[in-house]
Amino acid sequence: MKDFSGRLPMLIVLFISTTGAVDAVNVVAYGEVGGQITLNGINPKTNLYVYWSSDGQDLISKNTHGVEKKDDKWKDRVSLDRYSLSISQLRKEDFTKSFTCELKMGNILISTTTYSLRTMSVRPPASSLLAGETLSLRCDLQGSNKLPVRWSGPQTRDLSMDNRVQGANGISLTVKNVSGKDHGQWLCVVTSGSQEYSASAPVVVVDLSLAPKQPIYSSTSSLSPLIPCSIPSYVTLEELKAKDTKGAYWSFTPDRASGLPSREPKKLLALGPPPAWESLLKSDKKLPALQKNNHNFSLQWSGVTEGDRGEYTCALEFKGDKTLKRVIHLEVLQVISSRGPQLLIGQDVNLTCSLGRPMSADLSVKWIRPTQRGSPTSSHSQRPALNTTHLAIQEVGSGDCGRWKCELWRKEEKLTTAEIMLKIERAPMDVWLLVTICAATVIFILLLILTVILFRRRQQRGTMPRRRKHKFCRCKEPKPKGFYRT
Repeated sequence: MKDFSGRLPMLIVLFISTTGAVDAVNVVAYGEVGGQITLNGINPKTNLYVYWSSDGQDLISKNTHGVEKKDDKWKDRVSLDRYSLSISQLRKEDFTKSFTCELKMGNILISTTTYSLRTMSVRPPASSLLAGETLSLRCDLQGSNKLPVRWSGPQTRDLSMDNRVQGANGISLTVKNVSGKDHGQWLCVVTSGSQEYSASAPVVVVDLSLAPKQPIYSSTSSLSPLIPCSIPSYVTLEELKAKDTKGAYWSFTPDRASGLPSREPKKLLALGPPPAWESLLKSDKKLPALQKNNHNFSLQWSGVTEGDRGEYTCALEFKGDKTLKRVIHLEVLQVISSRGPQLLIGQDVNLTCSLGRPMSADLSVKWIRPTQRGSPTSSHSQRPALNTTHLAIQEVGSGDCGRWKCELWRKEEKLTTAEIMLKIERAPMDVWLLVTICAATVIFILLLILTVILFRRRQQRGTMPRRRKHKFCRCKEPKPKGFYRT
C-alpha cells in the first residue's frame, strides 16, 4: 500500500503526459487602485513547482524545496503563500495585464490559471455626514454590474438585520439616520468564480460620543462627579466648521425625588462656536476648562448634594435648527440618620441608604461599620443585617462612633460609596446635677410661696375686729307690732 501511495504522483504525471489533459482556467479578478489583491492558485496535495508570470514576464517562482525567486521590478510588491500570489500597492497599469499561475511536476505542466484584473471601487460621500443624515454608497465594477455583491459596515458589521439599510445586496447602498457607529470603512464585496474581492470607502460621521447605558452613580460623600460628553477624536475642527457649528451647551432637569419645586430644564453652561469655544454662560457650579484638543465637554463640579439628582443634557448645535444631544442620568446616594449625626449612649437610631427612590432589583447595598479598638460596642448594633437599605441600631454604644459607610453594588461592580459620621457621647454629669438643683430650687420656691400664703391667711383671721352681737327678747305681753329691743 505504501508503495502505491508513493507512486501515485508519478502515475498522475504519466496520465497527464499520455492524455495531454492540463487544467487551463481563466478567472476575472477585481481589485482597487492602491489596494492589495490575492490570486489563489490551484492547491494540490502534492508538492509542485509554482511559477507566476505577467504577460510573459517572470514575477515569482518557488521550487519543491521552498526556494523562491523574484523579479527585481516586482520584489517589493509580490509574495507567495504556498501557491497563492499577493500583489500590494496595485497600480492602474496592473489592470491592463493578465497574471498566470503554472504548476509543474518536473518538466510536466500540471495546471494553468490565468487572471484578468478588473477595477472595483466604492464611491464615497462628497463630505462628512451629520448624525441623522442619509448615507449613499455605490460599488463600481469594471466591465460588469451583474455579479453578486454584498455590503459590510464598519468592523465588518452585518447589515441584514439593520432596518435603516436598503440595498445591502446590490450595487447601491442607502443607510438612513446615520450615527457615530456608522463611522469607518464600508466594504463592497463581490464574488467572481469561487473567490471574493473587496473595495472600501471611508465614511466620517459627525456625532457625539455614546452616552453611558446606565446612570452615573455618585454620593453626597463624593468630591466631584464626572458627567461625560465629547466629540470623537476623528472629527476635526475643520469638519465641525464645515457643518456650521453654532456652539454647545449643558442643561439640567431635576429628578422628581430631588425635592426641588420646579422640573424645568436649567441651562448650566453655554459655549460659542469653535475653535475658541468661548464660555457664554456659567452657573454657580464649578465647571472645568475644556481640554486642549477642544473635543471634551465633560461636566464636573465639587460638592454633591441630593439636589443634583436628575438628567444632564449635552447638546451640540448647528445652523438650520440641527442639534445633537446626549442625556446622562445622575443618581446620588446618601445616608440619612433618624436622629442626626450626634447621639447619646443608649439611644436608638435608624440609618437609611437611599437614592431618593426605590432601588431596582439589580442593585444591592453593603454597610461597613466603623472599626475601633478598645471601645465598647453596643451588643444591639451587631445584630442588624448589613445588606439592607435600612439599618436599625438599638442602644448605641461608644464603639458605634465613627464613619458608617454604605456601598452600592451591581452584581460584582461597586458603583459608589456614601458615608455618615456618627458622634456618640455620654450625657454630661454636670447637666444632670444642674437639672436636679434647678428642680429642687423650683420645688423649694413653690413650697415657700405656699407657706407664705397660708401664714398670711391665718394672720388675717387673727387680727380681724369682732362685731357686737345684739340681743333680742320676746315680751311676755307682746304688743301688736311684734319684737322690741330691750
